[in-house]
Amino acid sequence: MMDTNVITPEGYTELQQELDELWYKERPKVTKLVQWAASLGDRSENADYQYNKKRLREIDRRVRFLRGRLGKLRVVEYNSVQEGKVYFGAWVGLVDVDDQRLSFRIVGPDEIYGKKNYVSVNAPIVRACLGKSEGDEITVRTPEATKEWEIESIEYRKP
Repeated sequence: MMDTNVITPEGYTELQQELDELWYKERPKVTKLVQWAASLGDRSENADYQYNKKRLREIDRRVRFLRGRLGKLRVVEYNSVQEGKVYFGAWVGLVDVDDQRLSFRIVGPDEIYGKKNYVSVNAPIVRACLGKSEGDEITVRTPEATKEWEIESIEYRKP
């Protein structure tokens, strides 16, 4: 299994921005709402208090996760020796015998959520592609099926 603590520079920046947004903007705002709602008196039936207290716990949980995760991640920068071969950060284009095409970017597992065509470095299709060149054929084995693809393109784009 590959190192799952890898991330692209763009992915790291996004996680850092999320942490900053939560810690410096959203948390202070929610904290003020909790204080305001608490000042109204009976907290047991105060929906504003209960909702914002719950939101504060969610923010704190995410902040703890992001701080821990960011400390473990290793940013993998593009290197020109990668050209012509499939490595982390590459955009890969595949084609099968039926002329079906598939295009994706190889990223760390923290970067795939909410992004179309981003695939984790741990995915079977990525493991089959790593180290290969354009024109190479790969076999992707999953629990459901085995499929043959040809690597049609490899590209390293600037963000």
